[in-house]
Amino acid sequence: MEPSPGHRREMMLRVPQATASPPSSMADELCHISCTTFNILAPIYKRLDKQNQSLRESDFRAFWLSRNQMILEWLLMERTSIICLQEFWTGNEELVHMYEDKLCDAGYFTFQLARTNNRGDGLLMAVHKDYFRILNYRELLFNDFGDRVAQLLHVQLTIPSSCSNRKNDTRQELLIVNTHLLFPHNSSLSIARLHQVYKILQYVETYQRENKLGGVPVVLSGDWNGSKRGRVYKFLRSQGFASSYDIAHKYTDSDDDAHRWVSHRNHRGNICGVDFIWLRNPNEPTKPLKTSWAEAAFGIIKVVLINSFFSFFPFKLFSLQFFLILVHDGVQSDLVSLFFLFSSVLHIDSGYVSDM
Repeated sequence: MEPSPGHRREMMLRVPQATASPPSSMADELCHISCTTFNILAPIYKRLDKQNQSLRESDFRAFWLSRNQMILEWLLMERTSIICLQEFWTGNEELVHMYEDKLCDAGYFTFQLARTNNRGDGLLMAVHKDYFRILNYRELLFNDFGDRVAQLLHVQLTIPSSCSNRKNDTRQELLIVNTHLLFPHNSSLSIARLHQVYKILQYVETYQRENKLGGVPVVLSGDWNGSKRGRVYKFLRSQGFASSYDIAHKYTDSDDDAHRWVSHRNHRGNICGVDFIWLRNPNEPTKPLKTSWAEAAFGIIKVVLINSFFSFFPFKLFSLQFFLILVHDGVQSDLVSLFFLFSSVLHIDSGYVSDM
């Protein structure tokens, strides 16, 4: 395993520069940009005492201020081109201003987005002005379980002089997404988490179509709360995305490489690799989005139904037959609602699901 501190995930991305004529050399064709995704653990969620769960870091200014100052110092030292933070404490003005001021002074454009229903935390995205020009910024509110959100940033590479000597005015555009998906506390939330990814990809697809972008590289960054063994990982792979960290270290999708790296220890004390920076180049072959979504969703539903089937056979058999009839009749547009119905009817367990 290759552990990294906290929820840190950092790697190099290679984004090809669009050109009107073939590049003269490989060095001239590629400009390197770096990206960091970091779940910085909002002080309102950081427990300080196992015996007193209500005691949080947010109650002690000296604690949360010191920790976040160190995080900021590390981010500024790394000076990556793209910074994506999750569990950013949007509800605290002092902390928000500290991040915005320090990052702005260091040459970053910053964008923050709070989770819905006043949850207190959210997302922060920062891109360095030496590398990018901002073309557009959008916010995606899931308005579902967990009040999750996502950011979409449309940028154009400015190409620092150190990257290329070419005088061609054509500049590569790029879509960057930052998000933090649900933690799969139970089977119902596993499919809800998958549906959140589907919404993101659907939004990206719509944005590209409405803005007549054609093929542009897409970066999806954040805390995905799921490992390489899960359905979310397989779903994104079917859509042409590749884990840039795995590419850099030449890891595969095999079970042998599934746990070669660790990105954090979750609130249950488990060490896992769930923070990803996904990259999709425009020429990557993909399945139709709805097809991939249906396959992944039905995969989860099938596993849960089979696992819970034998505890009350006659009733479960009827439920399974009813489910198959609905699918046969084309009632599959709202798979999430359908799955929640069966979760309650079949009394699917509410314990932690390892990864679906």
